[in-house]
Amino acid sequence: MQKRNSVFALLIWYICIHLVCAHTEKFSTALTIKEDGEDFSKEEKAHGTQDPEDLEVFHPTNEWRTLKPGQAVPAGSHVRLNLQTGQREAKLGEEKGLKYLRDGQRQELMNKQAAFFSTQKLKEALKKFKGEDDNPSKKDLGQAEESVRSQFRSVDDLKRDMEALDFLMETDIQIMRKLLSQFNSTGSTVDQRVTVLLDLEYLVHQVDNAQNLVSMGGMKLVTDALNNTDVRLKESAAFVLGSAISSNPSVQVEALESGALQKLLNLLATPHPVSVKKKALFALACLLHHFPFAQSQFVKLGGLQVLGELFQMPGADALHVRIVTLLYDMITEKELISQTGKDAVRDSSHQDYLQYAEYSLLPMLAEQGWCTLVPELLVSPEHDRREKALHALLAMMTHCQAQYQQNPSLATSLSILQKEYQKLALTEETLGEEDGYFGEILALLDSLVQKMH
Repeated sequence: MQKRNSVFALLIWYICIHLVCAHTEKFSTALTIKEDGEDFSKEEKAHGTQDPEDLEVFHPTNEWRTLKPGQAVPAGSHVRLNLQTGQREAKLGEEKGLKYLRDGQRQELMNKQAAFFSTQKLKEALKKFKGEDDNPSKKDLGQAEESVRSQFRSVDDLKRDMEALDFLMETDIQIMRKLLSQFNSTGSTVDQRVTVLLDLEYLVHQVDNAQNLVSMGGMKLVTDALNNTDVRLKESAAFVLGSAISSNPSVQVEALESGALQKLLNLLATPHPVSVKKKALFALACLLHHFPFAQSQFVKLGGLQVLGELFQMPGADALHVRIVTLLYDMITEKELISQTGKDAVRDSSHQDYLQYAEYSLLPMLAEQGWCTLVPELLVSPEHDRREKALHALLAMMTHCQAQYQQNPSLATSLSILQKEYQKLALTEETLGEEDGYFGEILALLDSLVQKMH
């Protein structure tokens, strides 16, 4: 009896196992999601439910699409069971499926994936790229520095080699000494001397170099060249002189003491090309600028008369603006010092006032006809010339008013210019330029017309 019961229990256990296995086999393919892209056709082939000729390959996309019975799924695809429809669906995998995308789609997906890299991952990747040791020891740094030093030569070594080659960098003083020596050399040609002067002109723009030129005796060489028979040397020497004394009071004094003023006036008073006279006027303006003693000497030496004759010389139109500008600067400087230096403490301003007081500039300008000469610039079509003329006419108003009123051509010119600049100023205002250039010229015209009446 006991043996029979054992056999019956064994039989029941066997039947249960058989039923479980059958149930599992029946439903295994319906609920399994194969993330690794296994081929479902393998199971179906194993059961022999499909003919191999009927199998067709499923082409996945980025969207979920329904799988037909027997379709082969490419490796790397995602597969799921749609619980609402009971159908299997598949789509491309996020990584392995890239090879099935078109080029544009693949690049777009790669860009999206790249955005998911964290900063920490990038730092770790960079660390691996650079190497594991990102913090070299001081010993390693020292060795690297020594390695670099060994590849280059020291400054002392380079200097010694350059001395041996006579290739040391020269200072400006050394260059100027060589230039002056070359200028004084009896073997130097006129072209070489002109080249020397042009090189000096470049250097003496610096205040220190101009003062060094004086200490080396170069100022005498330059002023002596103003009397040279060669026109090119005269022009170049005047250019060097003007650059050296520009805004350099100590060099202005040296130039005046070396006779530069007389020689410049001689160049302006005697027949010379316009190019020479331009450079001479440039040097003269620099010499007289804020230098009352030089201005006093200029007037005493007949400088105003020289400029008046030069202004009326045929073919000297290019010099008119330079001449009028020089005179205007002299007038305004003298008026400024007269207003501030008369009641000032006995300092440099008072001394300047005393020097300016030695001559009367405006009466002399009126006597020598400048009240009628300056208005001639208003006929010019150039705005710059007109502006300079208007400034000078206003500056001379106190001694020229009567002559202005008796000059009918001046009144006509002013009336025509007023209408012209009213239109130009209106155009500026339309363009949003309230304080434009033409508006300033119009203000000068209005002021001049008002003071004439």
